[in-house]
Amino acid sequence: MIRILEGEIFIKDIEIFLRKIKENRKNKDSVILALDAEKLAGEKHLMFAIEKAMNSSKTGRNIAKDRGKEIMLYAAGTRQINKAMKIGVHNGRNNIALVAIGEDIDISAFDEITPGNVLRYDRSKSPILMDFFNITNEEIKAVGEDKIPELVLERVALVDVMK
Repeated sequence: MIRILEGEIFIKDIEIFLRKIKENRKNKDSVILALDAEKLAGEKHLMFAIEKAMNSSKTGRNIAKDRGKEIMLYAAGTRQINKAMKIGVHNGRNNIALVAIGEDIDISAFDEITPGNVLRYDRSKSPILMDFFNITNEEIKAVGEDKIPELVLERVALVDVMK
């Protein structure tokens, strides 16, 4: 079961927040992941990354041993764990996509998240997405700014080719 809680949060201490995530995982097969929604080009991007990560784990072609890190690698469109970690949340104000995968996860424990529609793509995300996914101005001229979500999905798909 996959559940996504999206909204706004102010994280005073990232270490404390990450500890809370770890404490709310009921077993080693469950995943709770906090992603920066500003670096996600919509729900389709997130779900595609989750699907690719789950498939890579099932077939033994995963890069990371941890399923959460594998999802981050695909979501960030990279094989480099350092870059993938930058798609996570940080101290301060965040638009967050909290992903919970597993049966016995109570995401209501994260009541500090003010629900809101922050995952969807809109043009205000364009500069961040272009920078994070190395989308060039030439690509935008060729296909148009409204195709940024598709260009991001292409980066996610290419993670398999880079293996």
